[in-house]
Amino acid sequence: MSDDMALPFEAYEEEDNARRTDWWAEARGIFWLVLAVLGFHSLIAKPFYIPSESMMPGLLIGDRLVVTKYPYGYSFVTPTFHLLPFMPGRFLGRLPERGDVVIVTPPGSDTDYIKRVVGLPGDKIAVQGGILFLNGKAVPRAYQGDRMIPIDANTRCGLDDKAGQQFSVYANRIVRGANGKYYCSLPIYRETMPNGVSYDTVDLGVRPDDTYAERTIPKGHVFLMGDNRDNSADSRYPVERNGLGGPVPWENIGGRAEFITFSLNGSGSWNPASWIGSFRSGRAGSTLHPTPAPVTP
Repeated sequence: MSDDMALPFEAYEEEDNARRTDWWAEARGIFWLVLAVLGFHSLIAKPFYIPSESMMPGLLIGDRLVVTKYPYGYSFVTPTFHLLPFMPGRFLGRLPERGDVVIVTPPGSDTDYIKRVVGLPGDKIAVQGGILFLNGKAVPRAYQGDRMIPIDANTRCGLDDKAGQQFSVYANRIVRGANGKYYCSLPIYRETMPNGVSYDTVDLGVRPDDTYAERTIPKGHVFLMGDNRDNSADSRYPVERNGLGGPVPWENIGGRAEFITFSLNGSGSWNPASWIGSFRSGRAGSTLHPTPAPVTP
């Protein structure tokens, strides 16, 4: 008698049932995975894409960042998609520090902005001739020379391809380097906050909007500005001009920007072969925390 005996029908049926996919278990697994991702995205950290030039020179269009949610506690804008109704204040709240780069959702908007905290509750803040004043004193700044930022598909230096003209704020800023490539030449000023941290800003000279009358920042609010001082819609500008409309309630801050993960120059297309060449070198891992100002001997 052969050892290869046929299995009874019941054995085949049990084996077939074991091979069938448990779709309910699969669905539960996907649900918990999505919930875990959303929880991490809402409460711990999320990616962020830089869409504008308002934070040049430190941030360029095409930079991808990590934004942490917990440093200032949690508010109604913390969860993904901002699905919670307005609730004043913060849970486990802590005020940002001067110089922090933060994500903010202005009141009445569902769009996230990225700006730098320059004023805290109770501060008297003003801008005169492009110079920031805090509590009656000019914030120290030092000219660092012009920085040559490479022009690419994302960093246009105000150039409009359709009109063939340059946005007036960047007039005559495009220069050709010795290597034959084009750059945006921007004057850099190192600004130092009263808490001793410093960061680079762009100031293209005195402009009509370089004056902001002194005002006191209300309780529970912060004053935000972009580092590209002549091309940033921030707390200096009304909502009608796409600005933040003055000091922003601290519950509208969604998190703190930590570091750049990678950066794209905009040259990539649907073709995967173009993706490698679209990465900007030297930007991955760059911290977005302000640095302590150097000690003068």
